[in-house]
Amino acid sequence: MSLLVFAWRNLWRNSRRTMITLAAVGLNTAVLIASFALMDGLMNNALSNATNLVVGEAQLHNPAYLARRSFYESLDTPDEILARLDRQGLSASARSYGYGLVAHQTKSAGALFWGIDPARERTAFDLSGHLATGRFLTSAAARELVLGRKLARSLNVHEGDELVVVVQAADGSLGNELYTVAGVLKSAGDAIDRNAVIMHRDDFAELFVSDGRVHEIALNSRGALPLEQLTAEAGLAAPEAEVKTWRQLLPALSDMVNIFDVSIAIFGLIFFLAAGLGVMNTMLMATFERTREFGIIKALGGTPWRIVRDVAAEALVLGVFASLAGVILGVAVAWYLQEFGLDTTSLAGQYTVVGVAFDPVWRAVLSIKAVVWPVLGMWLVSLLAALYPAWLAARLNPVKAIHQA
Repeated sequence: MSLLVFAWRNLWRNSRRTMITLAAVGLNTAVLIASFALMDGLMNNALSNATNLVVGEAQLHNPAYLARRSFYESLDTPDEILARLDRQGLSASARSYGYGLVAHQTKSAGALFWGIDPARERTAFDLSGHLATGRFLTSAAARELVLGRKLARSLNVHEGDELVVVVQAADGSLGNELYTVAGVLKSAGDAIDRNAVIMHRDDFAELFVSDGRVHEIALNSRGALPLEQLTAEAGLAAPEAEVKTWRQLLPALSDMVNIFDVSIAIFGLIFFLAAGLGVMNTMLMATFERTREFGIIKALGGTPWRIVRDVAAEALVLGVFASLAGVILGVAVAWYLQEFGLDTTSLAGQYTVVGVAFDPVWRAVLSIKAVVWPVLGMWLVSLLAALYPAWLAARLNPVKAIHQA
């Protein structure tokens, strides 16, 4: 304890320099905490939108479906698979897909039609609440549609408008019908925004004469299960199906997550380096000013280790107090950004990256990791930054040091 007390007193022998270094290290710590929390929030937002809106954490398909996207490559026993998944306590939703044409007045566009069970979608995913206008589909078929944002804009349709739908049915006939727009989605990703037309599975079966075909079963534990366990249980429920995780289905997002971890490490390294240089400069100046003092200590029998210990203790005390001050500021800023976020609507509006929609309100996620790593990093950097000044002080010649002006 006396070592730390002496270290604290020695730091204030030049209060101005110490205050400047404390402020620099504390500010670096605060910036790192707030930045780590913001970056974690960005990734959490991307992964949440990717998995909780539509894709899920894993999907089941006919082994030939993803390669060809053929209407006829469907799962053989979807109802039995869903029943087994339910018994295992896994949230899942079955979807059917088919291509066709939608038209409103003089405008028309190609679309990908989704046949879904609205009740299961509400349980397993968040898409039912991700609406810009209108409402989601009701539990019973009512010849209603929910459209992607860009598709609705290109057709100039709104809630309550009627759309003409024309498709090639499974039996070779021409399916056509009139549907009402129930709602329009917020941005949910490029593919969904541009061509998604979501309808009740019973309406889909009638329009496409699909005979209950299901092309995809999406699973979502909302982070409750590791991907390995989720895919293993899905494989047991559907041994004849192909199981793909979100990392395999969204390789661009998976790569972005991996690159993000490296980018954060580089970002932190830059700030740690800046803090380390500040601490080293302070300790170098302190060592130079106390040359005669260190010479006397060595002349009285003080070992080089004693001098190294004293200088390192001063640097550690400096780093600890500066980082604690930085924690107070950084946590306060991160908490504010977590509660209120940064509204980027005026800059970018609703935007997508690698096909995944991002919330325009950028919120931080304050976690233990976002606080602990910057603090521990600053302590370590402070100690390492003191090694060179301590080494110089330990190598001083006592006679020359004492007689130095």
